[in-house]
Amino acid sequence: MKVEDRVRELVEEKISDRPDLFLVSISLQKNGRLAICVDGDEGINIQDCAAISRHVGYHLEEEALIEQAYNLEVSSPGIDSPLLLHRQYVKNTGRTIALKTKEGERIEGVLLEVTPDKIVLETSVKEKGKKAYAKQVSKAIDEIAEIKVIISFK
Repeated sequence: MKVEDRVRELVEEKISDRPDLFLVSISLQKNGRLAICVDGDEGINIQDCAAISRHVGYHLEEEALIEQAYNLEVSSPGIDSPLLLHRQYVKNTGRTIALKTKEGERIEGVLLEVTPDKIVLETSVKEKGKKAYAKQVSKAIDEIAEIKVIISFK
Protein backbone atom coordinates (compact mmCIF):
# COMPACT_ATOMS: atom_id res chain seq x y z
CA MET A 1 0.00 0.00 0.00
CA LYS A 2 1.27 3.46 -0.89
CA VAL A 3 1.91 5.80 2.02
CA GLU A 4 -0.51 8.39 0.57
CA ASP A 5 -3.30 5.78 0.38
CA ARG A 6 -2.82 4.79 4.03
CA VAL A 7 -2.67 8.45 5.11
CA ARG A 8 -5.93 9.08 3.21
CA GLU A 9 -7.55 6.17 5.11
CA LEU A 10 -6.27 7.50 8.44
CA VAL A 11 -7.50 11.05 7.81
CA GLU A 12 -10.91 9.82 6.61
CA GLU A 13 -11.13 7.60 9.71
CA LYS A 14 -10.31 10.53 12.03
CA ILE A 15 -12.84 12.94 10.44
CA SER A 16 -15.58 10.34 9.87
CA ASP A 17 -17.62 11.79 12.74
CA ARG A 18 -17.22 15.33 11.34
CA PRO A 19 -19.21 15.62 8.08
CA ASP A 20 -18.24 19.30 7.89
CA LEU A 21 -14.54 18.43 7.36
CA PHE A 22 -12.98 17.04 4.19
CA LEU A 23 -9.57 16.05 2.87
CA VAL A 24 -8.21 18.32 0.14
CA SER A 25 -4.77 16.86 -0.61
CA ILE A 26 -1.87 14.70 0.57
CA SER A 27 1.67 15.09 -0.63
CA LEU A 28 4.77 13.15 0.39
CA GLN A 29 7.84 14.93 -0.92
CA LYS A 30 11.34 13.57 -1.43
CA ASN A 31 12.69 15.73 1.42
CA GLY A 32 10.49 13.80 3.87
CA ARG A 33 7.75 16.42 4.19
CA LEU A 34 4.30 14.83 4.47
CA ALA A 35 1.75 17.60 3.93
CA ILE A 36 -1.94 16.98 4.58
CA CYS A 37 -4.43 19.67 3.67
CA VAL A 38 -7.88 19.49 5.29
CA ASP A 39 -10.72 21.98 4.95
CA GLY A 40 -14.20 22.40 6.37
CA ASP A 41 -17.47 23.82 5.14
CA GLU A 42 -17.11 26.47 7.86
CA GLY A 43 -13.29 26.32 7.92
CA ILE A 44 -11.10 24.20 10.18
CA ASN A 45 -9.46 25.13 13.47
CA ILE A 46 -6.02 24.39 14.89
CA GLN A 47 -7.42 21.81 17.33
CA ASP A 48 -8.85 19.77 14.45
CA CYS A 49 -5.51 19.93 12.60
CA ALA A 50 -3.64 18.85 15.75
CA ALA A 51 -6.03 15.92 16.35
CA ILE A 52 -5.61 14.72 12.76
CA SER A 53 -1.82 15.09 13.04
CA ARG A 54 -1.69 13.05 16.26
CA HIS A 55 -3.91 10.31 14.80
CA VAL A 56 -1.98 10.01 11.53
CA GLY A 57 1.44 10.34 13.19
CA TYR A 58 0.66 7.67 15.79
CA HIS A 59 -0.47 5.13 13.17
CA LEU A 60 2.40 5.88 10.79
CA GLU A 61 4.87 5.24 13.62
CA GLU A 62 3.06 2.09 14.77
CA GLU A 63 2.95 0.69 11.25
CA ALA A 64 6.45 1.96 10.31
CA LEU A 65 5.17 2.97 6.87
CA ILE A 66 7.79 5.66 6.26
CA GLU A 67 11.32 4.35 6.64
CA GLN A 68 13.22 7.65 6.56
CA ALA A 69 12.76 10.65 8.86
CA TYR A 70 9.74 12.74 7.90
CA ASN A 71 8.01 15.96 8.91
CA LEU A 72 4.22 15.72 9.22
CA GLU A 73 2.24 18.90 8.53
CA VAL A 74 -1.54 19.13 8.77
CA SER A 75 -3.05 22.45 7.73
CA SER A 76 -5.95 24.16 6.06
CA PRO A 77 -5.55 25.54 2.55
CA GLY A 78 -3.63 28.80 2.57
CA ILE A 79 -5.27 32.10 1.72
CA ASP A 80 -3.69 32.03 -1.75
CA SER A 81 -4.19 28.30 -2.42
CA PRO A 82 -6.20 27.40 -5.50
CA LEU A 83 -9.54 25.69 -4.94
CA LEU A 84 -9.15 22.02 -5.84
CA LEU A 85 -12.46 20.38 -5.00
CA HIS A 86 -16.09 20.96 -5.97
CA ARG A 87 -16.90 21.23 -2.25
CA GLN A 88 -14.46 24.16 -1.97
CA TYR A 89 -16.22 25.89 -4.88
CA VAL A 90 -19.56 25.52 -3.06
CA LYS A 91 -18.04 26.79 0.20
CA ASN A 92 -16.83 29.96 -1.55
CA THR A 93 -20.09 30.85 -3.31
CA GLY A 94 -20.69 34.58 -2.94
CA ARG A 95 -16.98 35.43 -2.81
CA THR A 96 -14.89 37.14 -5.46
CA ILE A 97 -12.69 34.71 -7.37
CA ALA A 98 -10.07 34.77 -10.12
CA LEU A 99 -10.52 32.01 -12.66
CA LYS A 100 -8.05 30.85 -15.28
CA THR A 101 -9.26 28.60 -18.09
CA LYS A 102 -7.19 25.87 -19.71
CA GLU A 103 -6.96 28.15 -22.79
CA GLY A 104 -5.38 30.90 -20.66
CA GLU A 105 -8.41 33.21 -20.37
CA ARG A 106 -8.60 35.03 -17.04
CA ILE A 107 -11.93 36.04 -15.50
CA GLU A 108 -12.59 37.79 -12.21
CA GLY A 109 -15.99 37.99 -10.57
CA VAL A 110 -18.33 36.90 -7.82
CA LEU A 111 -19.03 33.17 -7.72
CA LEU A 112 -22.83 32.96 -7.94
CA GLU A 113 -23.60 29.31 -8.58
CA VAL A 114 -21.87 25.93 -8.57
CA THR A 115 -23.21 22.74 -10.12
CA PRO A 116 -21.36 19.48 -10.74
CA ASP A 117 -20.78 20.57 -14.37
CA LYS A 118 -20.30 24.36 -14.29
CA ILE A 119 -19.87 27.53 -12.32
CA VAL A 120 -21.55 30.90 -12.86
CA LEU A 121 -19.77 34.19 -12.14
CA GLU A 122 -20.97 37.75 -12.11
CA THR A 123 -18.35 39.93 -13.74
CA SER A 124 -18.14 43.67 -14.22
CA VAL A 125 -17.84 44.77 -17.84
CA LYS A 126 -16.57 48.27 -18.64
CA GLU A 127 -16.71 49.46 -22.21
CA LYS A 128 -14.91 52.64 -23.22
CA GLY A 129 -17.07 55.71 -22.63
CA LYS A 130 -19.84 53.72 -20.97
CA LYS A 131 -20.81 52.81 -17.42
CA ALA A 132 -19.74 49.42 -16.11
CA TYR A 133 -22.44 46.77 -15.99
CA ALA A 134 -22.76 43.30 -14.48
CA LYS A 135 -22.69 40.26 -16.73
CA GLN A 136 -23.09 36.59 -15.85
CA VAL A 137 -20.49 34.22 -17.25
CA SER A 138 -20.81 30.44 -17.15
CA LYS A 139 -17.79 28.12 -17.39
CA ALA A 140 -17.77 24.33 -17.56
CA ILE A 141 -15.79 22.74 -14.74
CA ASP A 142 -13.62 20.85 -17.23
CA GLU A 143 -12.58 24.16 -18.88
CA ILE A 144 -11.12 25.50 -15.63
CA ALA A 145 -7.39 25.31 -14.96
CA GLU A 146 -7.40 27.19 -11.64
CA ILE A 147 -9.64 29.14 -9.29
CA LYS A 148 -8.41 31.29 -6.42
CA VAL A 149 -10.40 33.37 -3.96
CA ILE A 150 -9.49 37.05 -4.10
CA ILE A 151 -9.00 38.49 -0.65
CA SER A 152 -9.89 42.15 -0.26
CA PHE A 153 -8.54 44.18 2.62
CA LYS A 154 -10.83 47.16 2.01
